[in-house]
Amino acid sequence: MRHLIPFLLAPWLLTVAHANPYETTLKNGLRIIVKEDRRAPTAVQMVWYRIGAMDEVDGASGVAHVLEHMMFKGTPSVGPGEFNRLVAAAGGRDNAFTSRDYTAYFQQVPKEKLDEMMRLEADRMRHLNVGATEFAQEIKVVMEERRMRTDDNPQAKLFEQMNAAAFQAHPYRRPIIGWMNDLETMTAADAKAWYDTWYVPNNAYVVITGDVDHQVVFALAEKHYGPLAGRALPARKQPIEPAQEGPRRVTVKAPAELPVLIMGYKAPILRDIDTDSEPYALDILSSILDGHDAARFNKKLVREDKIALAIGIDYDATARGPGMFYLHGSPSEGKTAADLEAALRTEIALIQKDGVSEAELRRAKAQLLASQVFKLDSMFGQAMEIGQIESVGLSYRKLNRMLEKLQKVTAAEVQGVARKYLTDDTLTVGVLDPQPLDGKPRRSAAATRH
Repeated sequence: MRHLIPFLLAPWLLTVAHANPYETTLKNGLRIIVKEDRRAPTAVQMVWYRIGAMDEVDGASGVAHVLEHMMFKGTPSVGPGEFNRLVAAAGGRDNAFTSRDYTAYFQQVPKEKLDEMMRLEADRMRHLNVGATEFAQEIKVVMEERRMRTDDNPQAKLFEQMNAAAFQAHPYRRPIIGWMNDLETMTAADAKAWYDTWYVPNNAYVVITGDVDHQVVFALAEKHYGPLAGRALPARKQPIEPAQEGPRRVTVKAPAELPVLIMGYKAPILRDIDTDSEPYALDILSSILDGHDAARFNKKLVREDKIALAIGIDYDATARGPGMFYLHGSPSEGKTAADLEAALRTEIALIQKDGVSEAELRRAKAQLLASQVFKLDSMFGQAMEIGQIESVGLSYRKLNRMLEKLQKVTAAEVQGVARKYLTDDTLTVGVLDPQPLDGKPRRSAAATRH
């Protein structure tokens, strides 16, 4: 049975407490979202800032990610590197990540340590030290991360170059980690300006899941985050990507063992959970083509025809910017990227002409529903689900509505989006042309903070 403290609403609580999750907004604009889950004596705190790589400007790419690194460099009351040590001493784990759309920080700890975690996050929300010495050290770490993850990774280099070709005006064309020249010329003042502008309570929200009482959490939020002052945010001007009017192709030559093919189609994303329909159909299409072992691509092109070693699809129906539907894979030995491209085109044409079966439709829906259910097994997964949907301007209150809409997708709708969006007019093709390996030791994909 849930143990509630006496329900005494302070003036700072604008509470929507009719259902779990629960929500309140502090006077400084910071939203607090609490999902109670009593299955284990742990708690997850995630702080999401509505600021990501897409908010950068040309010449300053990578600053959102660099600032994420600097967030661990201390405040007047917490020394450099002390944040991680305190989380570990509390028996927890922490991390952070930057995307095109947001930057987020989290800790997972025993529930009795949540108070301390909220204190630490509130401290660095407005009191971060962004000194020249610490910045000079950390920017080298970021540049090395870029070398390891992109410059020395042919597949990542291909995706970066292809993305830059697919988008011409929209900031999604820039890599999240930043162009190397921008990192080389970045200063501590650049990072400090980014922090001072965007790291304010009214540009953030806190998601907490676990064995907690929402009223207790709301009181802790007022204690730690309440004293922080909000600030007016600059107007954001998002460029509109002009319509693509024909296929684009990019070839990257790099030392590698195998060719790689990426085919990216411009595709719609969710703007209105209730009225939109095409993004749900694209999700189902993705699952039919590549959602399980018996999906079309794996069954036909990998196992039967042996044209590909592996094939995948990436489509995210939620984003602040424009959407893309990616097909990617490597051809089998003796096959070329052109062979694989032709085979993928054939499979797409089959769906465009003949549609999909009811059995495929049922299986795809079951797979997507199962993946959604599996997320609920994890405290962290629940916090991620809420945080990500909110980061793109949609409401976590409608997550179940999204599942309902997925279940209502018809075979005709799947065929319709395949015909409408998987066309050459919006296609960008990237090919990795493998060059002889140079004999030098390759960098391993070592784990980093992200």
